[in-house]
Amino acid sequence: MFSSDIRSVHFVGICGTAMASAAAAMREKGFAVTGSDQNVYPPMSTFLAERKIEVMNGYAERNLGHKPDLVVVGNAISRGNPEAEFVLDHKLRYCSLPELIKEFFIRGKRSIVVAGTHGKTTTTSLLAWVFEHNGLNPSYLIGGIPNNLSQGARFTDSPWFVIEGDEYDTAFFDKRSKFVHYLPEIGVVNNLEFDHADIFENLDAIKKSFSHFIRLIPRNGLLLGNGDDPNLSSLLNVTHCPVKRFGLGEGNAVGAFNIRYGPTATEFEIPSFKFHLNMVGELNVRNAMAVIACAKHCGLKNHQIQSAFDTFKGIKRRMEVRGIAGGVTVVDDFGHHPTAIRETLKALRLKYPRETIWAVFEPRSNTTRRNVFQKELVAAFADADAVVVAEVARLEQLAADERLDPQKLMQDLKTSGKNAAYLPDVDSIVAHVSKNVQGGDIVCVFSNGGFGGIHGKLLERLARP
Repeated sequence: MFSSDIRSVHFVGICGTAMASAAAAMREKGFAVTGSDQNVYPPMSTFLAERKIEVMNGYAERNLGHKPDLVVVGNAISRGNPEAEFVLDHKLRYCSLPELIKEFFIRGKRSIVVAGTHGKTTTTSLLAWVFEHNGLNPSYLIGGIPNNLSQGARFTDSPWFVIEGDEYDTAFFDKRSKFVHYLPEIGVVNNLEFDHADIFENLDAIKKSFSHFIRLIPRNGLLLGNGDDPNLSSLLNVTHCPVKRFGLGEGNAVGAFNIRYGPTATEFEIPSFKFHLNMVGELNVRNAMAVIACAKHCGLKNHQIQSAFDTFKGIKRRMEVRGIAGGVTVVDDFGHHPTAIRETLKALRLKYPRETIWAVFEPRSNTTRRNVFQKELVAAFADADAVVVAEVARLEQLAADERLDPQKLMQDLKTSGKNAAYLPDVDSIVAHVSKNVQGGDIVCVFSNGGFGGIHGKLLERLARP
């Protein structure tokens, strides 16, 4: 697709984790690399500076004055961006990040793509660690930071490439899901639910996108799907490639039984082997089942997989304990879909069976800002004792009949017996929580953004005498 005369590459929106990692890898391949972003600050600015990549602060036409051979346009860039407009005006060669990854890093390799509404980052991280721990030195691209691997992306000479397959759209000029670019030999689909209400009209639209992904798996590849998910069942009935179902229910090719959930670990069996996982909750058993099914298909033995499980240290922002102050444990979690919140709180309840659990939630994603999950959000907090909801982000940008109704959410939560509060900003939330928590309580903060540094502010306030 790309000719061999490319020498220089410019990244528009270079400070995204994946963009920065790809930029560094392109420089290692010998390309002249530049980039621009409006948010140039550590740790990404430091990461790029250490690799001697010039980064321009802010977007401007002059940043492309050197007329690079290829411009990589980030997913967050839209029409009206001066560099995007310059690229189109001057007919410069451009592509999306997924296209770049496909052509320069995946093509010719054995690509394992982990997709699904929930659990992608955990499953991809655990799978990459199983391969790494057993000496396979995989390339990987993950939408989070696994503690074992210390970075979200790496590109090696190994034949294996483990990649998180996001269903979100690719770029302003390519509205297909990112995962259609990743040349899957093995496609793992954890589950399927409605999400991303800003780009998908309904569940059927998401199913259609996943069916496009499944259609790309070759006849010598494998589709691994969650056999317990009713939304997936019709998509798994394909004949163009082998299909294996994994799960906890009956009828799965790879099934778990004798599951024992503990406060710090989980045990479960498959025929002829017992696995031990230093993670809690049903959600992580399901993630582990996907990893086991995939790793065994790729030639790894049960004891090799277990050895990696023993040393897996989890992922930043996935039930991550950020600190303890005043006897109160503050937990950070990326959960922003009702199912993710519900399953995380179920897992926390296993871990802290008698403690008071607070859920602090920032409705920030394009789906939770809308009323599509108005009822589901109430049920999502079932295992919390107290709920605090931050002001819905950018609510004024949505039509009145589309918005999440915070007052109704509060009323419904209180009716269900919850101590619930809707508060406008981080400072008021910190004041409310720190005033009402007691030693031994657990505060889990749910957000897919920075949430104004609430974790540090809360720990600081709780530490005061």
